[in-house]
Amino acid sequence: MNYETRMNLESGTGTTAGEDPLEAERKRAGKRRLFLFIAIGLIAILAAGYVWNAMAGEEEEAPPEQTAAVTVVSPGAGTIEGMISATGTLAARREIPVGVVGEGGRVVSVPVEEGQWVRAGQVLAVIDRSVQNRQLESAAAQIEVAQSDANLAQANLDRALQLVDRGFISQADVDRLTATRDAAVARVKVARASYGELQARNARLNIVAPAAGLLLTRNVEPGQVVSGGSGVLFMIARGGEMELMAEVGEQELSRLSVGVPATVVPVGTDKVFEGQVWQIAPTIDAQNRQGTARVALPYAPELRPGGFATATIRSGTVTAPMLPESAIQSDDGSSYVLVVDGENRVRRRPVKLGMVTDNGIAISSGLDGTERVIVRAGAFVKEGEEVRPIVAKEG
Repeated sequence: MNYETRMNLESGTGTTAGEDPLEAERKRAGKRRLFLFIAIGLIAILAAGYVWNAMAGEEEEAPPEQTAAVTVVSPGAGTIEGMISATGTLAARREIPVGVVGEGGRVVSVPVEEGQWVRAGQVLAVIDRSVQNRQLESAAAQIEVAQSDANLAQANLDRALQLVDRGFISQADVDRLTATRDAAVARVKVARASYGELQARNARLNIVAPAAGLLLTRNVEPGQVVSGGSGVLFMIARGGEMELMAEVGEQELSRLSVGVPATVVPVGTDKVFEGQVWQIAPTIDAQNRQGTARVALPYAPELRPGGFATATIRSGTVTAPMLPESAIQSDDGSSYVLVVDGENRVRRRPVKLGMVTDNGIAISSGLDGTERVIVRAGAFVKEGEEVRPIVAKEG
């Protein structure tokens, strides 16, 4: 077949003889669009492949996830001297209340003052005894009368005995005179007993110190009328000995024993007094779960009964691991620590706390001291997590 081709000089393309030029142009435009779509598709495929390869390369080159660093310590086990801090009220170790012993009366004088040292038997208050003195004088006169009657009865008996041998007096008369003499002697004894009783009553009118010590309170003044119902007039600290009634928690009280030393600092002064626990309360207060440890103290002007003071009581020594407070954590009322095992993973370990000292907290149970305990950064890790332990530097 022969085809005639005519060249379009303006478009630079050829057309087949007999073909419509517009139709041919449309076909050429459709081919160009097809080639454009194919090119865009190839470009998109190449771009996607590039991005995929780039992401895969980044994943392969990304470093592995780093483990958390924690500070650990192996506490070991050491001897710890226990110290218990407590507060309480100062008081006289042995208080002696003094009141009216006799029948009482009007107070004439009070020759002592609070804070004064008194000796045993010293007069603290004098009560008027003008009436009692008259009674005593009367009793003394009764003794003289009774003694005179006894002397006369004895003389009559002596004369009668001289006349018996001569037969002038019968034996019956002698017996009667003897009985008279005996009755007169008995009346003398009764009079003397009455006189002694009055003397004792008069002596009891004076209020005296039953023992030596420091006079703490004086509740009577001259001119006051006192009796057996007047209550306590004086309070004496026997020997001037003082004590601190230290309030100690139930758990700490169980660690104390009689004789352990203690230091006491009264409020308002920085002076330290040495004492020792001499008595531990056998009961615990049901309200505050505390008991009383009584610390004996020697006399000092700074130790004023009724004052407030703090005490540091030595409660013996224990051997236990010691951890800083930052290593102890708690939840639901129980304490625990985080330890790092042989695979560098965090494990929770329940513990029981012991003494609290300036150097840390003793662990009474739960640790043997060889574990690696997390002391810092424990709040940022969880059980089972792998960590990188760093041993804490001493000091």
